[in-house]
Amino acid sequence: MALTGTPFFILTIVLFVGSIALAMAQFRARNKGTAVRGGSRRRQSGGGGGGPLRAVGYLATILLCQFTAVTMVFVLVNNDNQLYDNWGDLLGTSNHVHSVPVPPKDAGLAGDAAAASGAPRQKQPLTFKPASSDAVPKDVQQTDLKGPLSGVEGEVLVWTPPQYNDPAYKDKTFPVVELLAGYPGSSSTWFGDMAASNQLSALMKSGQVTPFILVSPRVQLLNNADTGCADVPGKVNAETWLSRDVPQMVIDNFRADNTAAGWALAGFSAGAHCANRLAIGHPDRYRAAIAMSGYNDPTGEKASLTYQDPKLRVVDNPLYMLTHSQTPPNVGLWETGKKGDGYEDAEALKAAAKSPTSVTTFETTGSHVISTWKPLVVPAFEWLSTLIPAP
Repeated sequence: MALTGTPFFILTIVLFVGSIALAMAQFRARNKGTAVRGGSRRRQSGGGGGGPLRAVGYLATILLCQFTAVTMVFVLVNNDNQLYDNWGDLLGTSNHVHSVPVPPKDAGLAGDAAAASGAPRQKQPLTFKPASSDAVPKDVQQTDLKGPLSGVEGEVLVWTPPQYNDPAYKDKTFPVVELLAGYPGSSSTWFGDMAASNQLSALMKSGQVTPFILVSPRVQLLNNADTGCADVPGKVNAETWLSRDVPQMVIDNFRADNTAAGWALAGFSAGAHCANRLAIGHPDRYRAAIAMSGYNDPTGEKASLTYQDPKLRVVDNPLYMLTHSQTPPNVGLWETGKKGDGYEDAEALKAAAKSPTSVTTFETTGSHVISTWKPLVVPAFEWLSTLIPAP
């Protein structure tokens, strides 16, 4: 049975109610036995037979009630926030890193679209199916990608805008936004609880928002560790997976823009940190980044590999990257956060930015939760539409 969705949640409710019923039945049986013994004025050794065993039974029932209650609440929270998409992610048994090769030289988004010889690159078509998560709209497609450069394998969810299948746009390519979840986080979150496609579809159709292809790749690649969206030798090529393998797959399989001017990133929490560092680090691949409640110093996520490595903690800080760039990157950043939760980091990026880098900050007041970020989707994409216009 799937971890997410209604069936398993209903099962947890049934088990919780059943455990309470069992406890009540034991309580009634105990009171009935006490009443009988009191009426006959008989005392039996062990308090009516099997005293120690009965005590163990009571304790087991109490623990069962607690376990089923915690499980029910966990499933409810997980369904609401889509922290873990499947049992493998929850139990740490899934493996998405099959090798850690040394990535070839990065020639930028347009450069990867051609072979090293200069001849047109052979496209790698993949098979797509409806997304597996019940929380995701049925017009979202899913595929399993084996990253040829990164050695990473994982699902990628793709949604195309209303204009994509319009005959008037049959010869047009579309801009793309990569959507990055936090840690722990699921590739389903942006289409599920964040409702990005549902919120933006009508606005795209009416021309208020640029018709972007929305792409949500797997970001949780290692068991019980956040990659920090970095290439860590011998451990994971997360940066190559997100900035090279995933974009190339989209370009190969969809009418997607193959220039940096048509690509952007959006993320929340740890995903916001990743969106900033990928955009700042790859202006030849991305034009903009949307960051909701992110952070600069990797210490913001102590489970990340970039925090645990002293060198990576310094160089993978978006603020450090921005201030140490030889040429200010031509990227636009849209930064939100609450005071004490990302706002100061956003302001630091704004203060450090030099033209053509632009930083727009927006202070929020909500907690570090989906319900704070979901209402920001529309204004963020309205801002993004001013940088990346419709095809």
